[in-house]
Amino acid sequence: MKLLLVEDHAELASNIISYLAKEGYVCEWCNSYQKAINKLSGFEYDIIMLDLMLPDGDGLDILRFIKQQNADAGVLILSAKNALDDKIQGLDLGADDYLPKPFHLSELNARLKAIYRRRNLGGAHDIIFNEISLNTDTMEVKVNDRYLDLTRKEYEMLLYMIVNKSRVLTKQSIAEHLWGDYMDSVDSFDFVYQHIKNLRKKIVQAGGRDYIQTMYGSGYKFNPNI
Repeated sequence: MKLLLVEDHAELASNIISYLAKEGYVCEWCNSYQKAINKLSGFEYDIIMLDLMLPDGDGLDILRFIKQQNADAGVLILSAKNALDDKIQGLDLGADDYLPKPFHLSELNARLKAIYRRRNLGGAHDIIFNEISLNTDTMEVKVNDRYLDLTRKEYEMLLYMIVNKSRVLTKQSIAEHLWGDYMDSVDSFDFVYQHIKNLRKKIVQAGGRDYIQTMYGSGYKFNPNI
């Protein structure tokens, strides 16, 4: 899961990022309204964690921008503003959930997982696609009921591709989703090819079909019609 944290409190942001990194998330951070708009204009995220009170703007205006520009992203509002009107306005504008400060990081993690499942997996913990099954809690993958020994990045890549099946994914978009926004400045994405190659090999060796189609000059597509 690739996340964006919009939070001006540096210590809180550092604690959140450290915790989520240990949980295996890619988490980007910005501490102002304008930086958030710049990030959202150039990159895609699964979920945005959004503080409402920012030094240079209103978090609800960022929420409006998200819904105009990036409707596929989930939004979890994190705010010390615990007034009922703020909650209602945020949810009415399209936020998926509202977590008042202070909160336990374990609860934040649980809510992020729930939002992701609702938006991308129909609320389920398991993804079953023909002979391939993934458990998003244990990160276990089976092909024809045979466990695959995948690296963390191979698992994340497979999940990302299945969730976006039939969609052409560029090497850059895959790299940014799995490793972070800084990937937009690297010179080569050959390492993506190597991860794809290894993932394909493991699926095929377990008796699965090679659904990952190379789109020359574009990227890759998880083709369900193979």
